[in-house]
Amino acid sequence: MNTGIRFIFFFALGLLTHQGIPAIPPPSPPANGDIPPVNDSLAIAPDDPIVAMLDSLATLSVFSAMERRLDTAGMRRHNFPPGFVPVYADSVYQRRMEALNDRSPFEFVYNAYVQTFINLYANNRRQLTERMLGLGELYFPFFEEQLDRHNIPLELKYLAVIESALNPTARSRMGATGLWQFMFHTGRMYGLEGNSYVDDRMDPVRATIAAAEHLGDLYEIYGDWSLVLAAYNAGPGNVNRAIRRSGGVRDFWQIRHFLPRETRNYVPAFIAVTYVMEHAEAHNLYAIPPLYAHHNVDTIRVNTQLSLRNISTLLDISLDHLRYLNPTFRQHIIPRREDDPYVLRIPREFSGLFLANEEAIYNFRTPEQIRQEELAARMAETTVHVVARGEVLGSIARRYGTTVREIQQLNNLRGTLIRPGQRLVVRAPAAPPAPTAVGANVHVVRSGETLGLIASRYRITVNNLMQWNNLSSTIIRPGQQLIVRPTESGALGH
Repeated sequence: MNTGIRFIFFFALGLLTHQGIPAIPPPSPPANGDIPPVNDSLAIAPDDPIVAMLDSLATLSVFSAMERRLDTAGMRRHNFPPGFVPVYADSVYQRRMEALNDRSPFEFVYNAYVQTFINLYANNRRQLTERMLGLGELYFPFFEEQLDRHNIPLELKYLAVIESALNPTARSRMGATGLWQFMFHTGRMYGLEGNSYVDDRMDPVRATIAAAEHLGDLYEIYGDWSLVLAAYNAGPGNVNRAIRRSGGVRDFWQIRHFLPRETRNYVPAFIAVTYVMEHAEAHNLYAIPPLYAHHNVDTIRVNTQLSLRNISTLLDISLDHLRYLNPTFRQHIIPRREDDPYVLRIPREFSGLFLANEEAIYNFRTPEQIRQEELAARMAETTVHVVARGEVLGSIARRYGTTVREIQQLNNLRGTLIRPGQRLVVRAPAAPPAPTAVGANVHVVRSGETLGLIASRYRITVNNLMQWNNLSSTIIRPGQQLIVRPTESGALGH
């Protein structure tokens, strides 16, 4: 949906917010948003989607090879022993919330609802919160850049923590997807493409830009950031109905009990996670770093179709890590797009190697792909004859300038008996010659080369190289000599 149509859509939603609402001044909310619950519970339900998103971090592969904390001994301002969980008085939380209010247009309050979620992040799911602190090193710099560009409070970078726990492949039970949890059609309104190969909702860059635009549109309707968050979660329709049912009150804490259950927790959870992320050290929480931070990931424009699997093979990068950095591509294939090429995100340490071998990477084909292409070429040159009534092998052989024996061999015939309608191969290209011992063919490893790149150059496999050179790992060094063709006693046939 283009910008004009989107404006009309949200303008109509804005009118709905005001139509049918009595012209009465809204009552002042109780201090600190501490509103008595109406048939409400302070407990977090086991199926709460916020908790489900947080728990999804437990299996995120980008941590699996490096589950460790930063060395925090020299950066601790509090002398808490490892594993200690601090407890504070309500007055301390209240004072810290007031400090957050002093530097943000968002209204931070402290009440029992907020405390419930502070307990979740600071006490009950401490290790997962530390993972989110680590993931923030990858995502928050870009979030802040886009929020600032769209004049959105920078604290709303923590909205993605509530939505997805900073898991770019997160998917809710309702189908919302990505860091910012866009539904399919809402994503389309903001230019997020979705097809069999690509889902832009999982693209950290495109989805963040769309989220900033969406938040800006919602603020144009409500003029209140708490209501904006409620509408982001539940949709403007649910917020508008809650406002009408409350008699026109435009305050989240006053209309909270008219909202869907999930949305009632949404703003308290956002306040809690903002508080915890801003005061992590005070709760003895320190980042568990993922493999990659924002500063050690490069982007490369891709001009033609490219397989993440091939990049993994040729550059010796974990496919799981490439998939994590490039979650947009559903089939692990980067499609070709002329007008606006897709971007490959790659660890910075490999970007120079990629660019130095770009042509080889684009042209790389696996042994299976090569075999299929050769088979297709052979089939294109094959001539098939359909036996007519009364024909014999001799007459067919004379017609095509071949011999009966050749036809028998091509079709695995033991005798000369054929039947009408039978399909016979009467001409086929010669099979490619079997590899023969040609003596040792040696390649000297150059700086930056990997087994995958060398295998691609000589049209062999990494397994061939490892077998012929008795390698137990894929680690090689410059100047090393590798056999790239089997010797007479090689293990080609093994």
